[in-house]
Amino acid sequence: MTGTNDDPVLVRVDGKVGRIGLNRPQALHALTLPMCEAMRAALNSWRDDAAVEAVIIDHTVGRGFCAGGDIRAIADGAARGGADAKRFFLAEYRLNHKLFTYGKPVIAFMDGITMGGGVGISQPARYRIATENTRFAMPETGIGLFPDVGGGWYLSRLRGRVGAYLALTGARLDGAECLALGLATHYLPAAALLEAKTQIAANPGDVAAILANLSITPPAPSIMADLPMIDRLFAADTYEAILTALDDDGSDWGRKQAAILRPKSPQACKVALRQLATGAALTDFADDMRMEYRIASRVAVLPDFAEGVRAVIVDKDNAPVWNPSTPEGVTPAMLDAIFAPLPDNQEWTPS
Repeated sequence: MTGTNDDPVLVRVDGKVGRIGLNRPQALHALTLPMCEAMRAALNSWRDDAAVEAVIIDHTVGRGFCAGGDIRAIADGAARGGADAKRFFLAEYRLNHKLFTYGKPVIAFMDGITMGGGVGISQPARYRIATENTRFAMPETGIGLFPDVGGGWYLSRLRGRVGAYLALTGARLDGAECLALGLATHYLPAAALLEAKTQIAANPGDVAAILANLSITPPAPSIMADLPMIDRLFAADTYEAILTALDDDGSDWGRKQAAILRPKSPQACKVALRQLATGAALTDFADDMRMEYRIASRVAVLPDFAEGVRAVIVDKDNAPVWNPSTPEGVTPAMLDAIFAPLPDNQEWTPS
């Protein structure tokens, strides 16, 4: 093992696997720049090590696998001019890409809260294990951000209009719903995770069989009953048209979703829709990361992010004052500027 039990990431070799354990329980294992760098360094050290045949990513204790990036730290960095925030996004997205392209099997145990940055380190894994404790979400539009860390790739490839629904509303999914939508590959009871990790460490070549043997049938995924409404009411390409469809539908479900969307950042919601539409057409994950880094570099220093953090995390009054305040105020020219290429020496690169 490297480091001490107080380190935010615990790295060790266990049998034939490399182990990365998130260890910030007081912050639901939210990611910091040093954590992203430590995880990437571990992956690099094991890449050509024949003694390490697979990698397990999990958390030490607590109810969160990973609640995301450390939003307050990112916001503080953005307030200082943005350079620190950009360094975090650069490192985080490089970690996401490293996991996506890693040559050895990665097994991510999404046991608990899996949001934002937690999605970014679990979705690239070949094996993604959900449990009865899993709570998966991309809630960034509520704080003026967007579903990054590969959201433009993963969400845009979900069935029907589920990706747009999740990106806009920040809806939480349980483990059964994650399995049904393909966000998880297996559903295990939390009580079986230690046995799964022990068996995988001893025989990583049998990981698929081990997980299949320990899997159980999950509860019925409730989101499946909502798919027809999601596909119909979130079908439009524009945010204004989606709001109109929800308002005009007249159903309790439609009214509920409209009420969820109204307090969100109009800018963030429009960015998310364009992000998913662009990501759906990409064929290389690196291109998605490059797009998202452009967005993050700019959105982090726009007014909505600071205001969202103030309203939701700092003051907790849940009364953000967005700028622009309406969807109509977020113009195509504003979106073009957010998505535009960066100067060549500032663009995201895998390394």
